[in-house]
Amino acid sequence: MSAALVDGDLVRGDVRIDGDTVAEVGLPPAAGGRIAAPGLVDLQVNGFAGVDLMTAEVEQMRALARALPPYGVTAFLPTLITAAAPDTERALDRLAEAFGPTQAPARPGEPGAHCLGVHLEGPYLSPRRLGTHPPEHRRDPDPEELAGWRRRADVVAVTLAPELPGALDMVTSLAADGVLVSLGHSDATASEAGLAFEAGARTVTHLFNAMSPMHHREPGLPGAALARPDVVVQLVLDGHHLAPEVVRVVWAAARGRVVLVTDATAAAGCPDGRFALGDVALDVREGAVRNRDGTLAGSALTLTAAVTNAVELGIDPAEALRAVTATPAALIGRDDVGVLRPGARADVTVFGDDLVLRETFVAGRLVG
Repeated sequence: MSAALVDGDLVRGDVRIDGDTVAEVGLPPAAGGRIAAPGLVDLQVNGFAGVDLMTAEVEQMRALARALPPYGVTAFLPTLITAAAPDTERALDRLAEAFGPTQAPARPGEPGAHCLGVHLEGPYLSPRRLGTHPPEHRRDPDPEELAGWRRRADVVAVTLAPELPGALDMVTSLAADGVLVSLGHSDATASEAGLAFEAGARTVTHLFNAMSPMHHREPGLPGAALARPDVVVQLVLDGHHLAPEVVRVVWAAARGRVVLVTDATAAAGCPDGRFALGDVALDVREGAVRNRDGTLAGSALTLTAAVTNAVELGIDPAEALRAVTATPAALIGRDDVGVLRPGARADVTVFGDDLVLRETFVAGRLVG
């Protein structure tokens, strides 16, 4: 390794792993032109490698966790979209069993990515900005329902539309409990979004997609988020969700507070074909994931590909790597993932100078 991402900067030097921890950084550079970075952190994973988390059984969920490290991801948030309440409850129960305190996502010789909790993307979303979320299951904020879900599993992030009745009270309550509130699938005006940010919302789910548009006299949710230095914006860089010019504008406006996510479905890590997102049928062609109406429905993106795509658009490699390591980790209040420092768990990705992933270590064990 000729460089390492340490405290957000690429510095010359090698890294030494001792057992399951990082022992040293900044050692004399080794030959080979490699870049060591922390294990990648993905905050929006609906599915992967043929597994859909809304409908998966416990062992399938664990198989998904094992499938992520060969693509660089060593920590992730399982994400559940809008669904009927019994389906959400069943998925939460299975996630709690798969990744609870006695978490065992790996079989001998097959370490898996670490589950950081659960992200609920819905059902408290705008009827005008649902994207592929089933309209029959959308509803206004229900504090008792959400409290019940939080008792079933470790819900650490919730995406909601702030303009809905009762939404601001829910934002305030969740933020006070340390839950990350993300605004998304929303038709909010800039003023309505601003009220939610003041109430404690701290990020935006897949910026520009499934939300009010940005206009020069009504900047909507995107403009409100980009204008605030305390708000992190999340992007899906798969070549389908955002135009290159938009990505460059966002990065210029929000440098240091951009997080790359995949919004991955079961199609990620698989050839084109037919898949499902909950009870939504998906068709994947040329890497674009769409429902039967032709609406984008998540992605088939991997997080390493998102980094490559960002760099190809002119984003500095260190900034692109921060957007999939330290920045998402800090957003959900974790200082034990997304970092490369002595004493940290040895979740390490190794890239070539071309930013193609070469190896992944999970707790010091080589997995890909």
